[in-house]
Amino acid sequence: MTQTPTQHQKQARAHFVVPAKHPMVTVLGSGDSLLRVIESSFPEVDIHVRGNEVSATGDAAEVALVQRLFDEMMIVLRAGQPMTEDAVERSVAMLRKSGTPGADPETPAQVLTQNILSSRGRTIRPKTLNQKRYVDAIDTHTIVFGIGPAGTGKTYLAMAKAVQALQSKQVNRIILTRPAVEAGERLGFLPGTLYEKIDPYLRPLYDALHDMVDPDSIPRLMAAGTIEVAPLAYMRGRTLNDAFIILDEAQNTSAEQMKMFLTRLGFDSKIVVTGDVTQIDLPGGGTKSGLRQVQEILDGVDDVHFARLNSTDVVRHKLVGRIVDAYEAFDSRTGQPPAAGSRSDRK
Repeated sequence: MTQTPTQHQKQARAHFVVPAKHPMVTVLGSGDSLLRVIESSFPEVDIHVRGNEVSATGDAAEVALVQRLFDEMMIVLRAGQPMTEDAVERSVAMLRKSGTPGADPETPAQVLTQNILSSRGRTIRPKTLNQKRYVDAIDTHTIVFGIGPAGTGKTYLAMAKAVQALQSKQVNRIILTRPAVEAGERLGFLPGTLYEKIDPYLRPLYDALHDMVDPDSIPRLMAAGTIEVAPLAYMRGRTLNDAFIILDEAQNTSAEQMKMFLTRLGFDSKIVVTGDVTQIDLPGGGTKSGLRQVQEILDGVDDVHFARLNSTDVVRHKLVGRIVDAYEAFDSRTGQPPAAGSRSDRK
């Protein structure tokens, strides 16, 4: 795309030609859905399409962003990956932020083309800049904390990195754990076998695992100990070598449980801890969340990284991000979160 000044000092015009090998529908979207997203994102720019040519006229700064957006989109398309409405919106947000002081060096194309795992006909990749940084931190640190609200991909991306590490033989096994806090981990009082007792608390981990590993192979991998899914209480007294270990729902650990878990780390292992400090289900007010406390204790410790995600990283329905923002605004006004109840109640 080339940009030229117009008669007005702060006006500009840009012209972009889509290479013939890329059908216009891949750039503009089915029924021009992507084009409509771009037009709504840049209301001060007139965008016109004729054949395989796109022109943009308007405020010079906005036209420059449109130019950069189309350039980034073409990089993604050349990498063989489709553009979606969500990807265009996130790309625009990243480009707008890149113009601020201390801007991030990563580009939308770098985020959208980073593949983590290809499984069952689809590719898992980060969708936001913070998600990319989270994934990169897992590669470069031994212990990573992924902290953020629901829907930001904390557990899902950690699971994808675990499966990737297992497939590339960086580790010999995957260990997935979470506290069964609603039952107070007094599982002996619940009816049924051990697996029937813990299944409701571990089901989200199974669901993510089924997305990434052939479901028929999971029983065999679990029987061999290659994949282990267990409540946090079963980690006590162990040393975990050659393993990728994920602690999910870590906001529901006590300070003692968090210390116990982190000290299970063995040689050639990696730990990812995920949680949302706004959804703590610990009983009463006397138990302090281990996830909240550990941020103070391990801040600045070498080879430990805290990745923080927020509402802009939510990859579920758009309304989820607005709900997260609304709750954060409520907390800031009142100085305390609303009464929470249990996670199962909220669901």
